[in-house]
Amino acid sequence: MESHLLVAGILIFFGSFIQTVTGFGMAVIAGPILIVIAPQYLPGPIILVGLFLALINVLKYKESVCLTKQKFSFLGLIPGTIVGALLLYIVDVAQLSMFIGVVVLVAVLLSLLPIKIQETPKRLTIAGFLSAFFGTSSGIGGPPMALLMQHQKSSLIRANLAAFFVVSSVLSLLMLIPVGYMSLQHVYLSLPLLPASYLGYRVAIIAINKIPEKMIRTLSLILCLIAGLCAVYSGFISM
Repeated sequence: MESHLLVAGILIFFGSFIQTVTGFGMAVIAGPILIVIAPQYLPGPIILVGLFLALINVLKYKESVCLTKQKFSFLGLIPGTIVGALLLYIVDVAQLSMFIGVVVLVAVLLSLLPIKIQETPKRLTIAGFLSAFFGTSSGIGGPPMALLMQHQKSSLIRANLAAFFVVSSVLSLLMLIPVGYMSLQHVYLSLPLLPASYLGYRVAIIAINKIPEKMIRTLSLILCLIAGLCAVYSGFISM
């Protein structure tokens, strides 16, 4: 148990560092390893840690949060979460994971084309829906919103993704309580991970101004690529 906590703490530290720099990525870094060696940390505890990290990032970048745009992405959250939860009961999880992975990989490839996708209200709503759907059904919720926002300034990406994750995390945690995946025991599991998350955040804040904007976008795309590959691999080995 202590060794699992140490590994979980290290993963959360690096994941929090990456998420503070790019706007997302903690679940991409920590999730695939934790699900194998310490599945008790998923999904509730890692979502709770993600909520903590999102809150401190929102406080840090509150001046850059644009609620006028974010309200459209919030519109997609509830239906996306419900559809994702329902599909877990209807569709084979392995097939669903592979499908999501392929969709993310295709989106990454499309983002490499010399085309800038504008953030229209309709696209923000769709991205919010897909993020909630992907997050609920596979734990990979960041890529849709991150890909849509990738051409913004990195400070705007960090602020608005953090605001989105605050709302989506609260919604996910509320839906996990009735099905037994979020209890007082899960809260106790998450508490020792909060210092590791905060430390990762603090180190990122120190390093963030030294990282070029182009490198941050590249890192974000790499994380989306890793997320897609992990989803495909997870689905493949589960079949």
